[in-house]
Amino acid sequence: MFTVTSEIYSETNYQTTRDGSRAVSKFRFVYPPEEKLAGITADSDGDLEVPRPRRGVIELEHSEATELRLVGLQVWRGALLLADYLFAKRLEFAEQTIMELGAGVGLTSIAAGIYNAGKVYCTDVDLGCILKLIRGNVERNSQLLTGQVSVLEFNFLTPRGEQSKELLKAIDDSDIILAADVIYCDTLTDAFIGVVDQVLDRGHQIGRSKTIYMALEKRYVFTLEDCDSVAPMYEYFLRQTANKPWNLEHLPLDFPQYFEYDRCKQLILMKITRR
Repeated sequence: MFTVTSEIYSETNYQTTRDGSRAVSKFRFVYPPEEKLAGITADSDGDLEVPRPRRGVIELEHSEATELRLVGLQVWRGALLLADYLFAKRLEFAEQTIMELGAGVGLTSIAAGIYNAGKVYCTDVDLGCILKLIRGNVERNSQLLTGQVSVLEFNFLTPRGEQSKELLKAIDDSDIILAADVIYCDTLTDAFIGVVDQVLDRGHQIGRSKTIYMALEKRYVFTLEDCDSVAPMYEYFLRQTANKPWNLEHLPLDFPQYFEYDRCKQLILMKITRR
């Protein structure tokens, strides 16, 4: 059976241990400085007081290698990039209801819950008992959370008319939608595009605007057809959405890095809203 492995495990020491058939890793981060500590002050003796960064850890149970359809059981760079962005936008997003699509093992949703005192919906398709795994990871990191992280099933391939009332309410209640590394085949990409259409359309119908942030890593392959290295999934996504009534903006990656990973040049962050 063909298996795939996320590159991040070999790039950074996440102090991985084993828990039965799965790994448990520590994803370390630095808390953003508090506003009152952002400057340099002096103590009573006149010595400079330089604030020391406060550090934290999100501990996750995950797989280290999986077949392609179960890649959500691993952690990928896009989730860490989105976690950085959430920390950078913590004040702006603090009062927003957040939903993550294709959440994998829950890293980005947990990061969202650290600064969001409201509601975070963490969703994925329940393959490989992933929803149970997410719930365990949320509980494992409950001491970090200021709000509530709820886990729901959201299968991109389920027809709209068959989606649960609980899921539809969660979609309607959400302001910010997150998705990290959720496209890796044409079928899933088409299904994800349909989900984006649904989310934006429902927001328009109820008068509640939705903003979608999508992170991915361009994965280049050399093809004889193109005689060049191309990123097929990224380029397929752009082609399939070219005529959509969306505003699609590529965001600069100039915000601080709080989590430990290689923020490589192949990472992309897009903002999608309804035109």
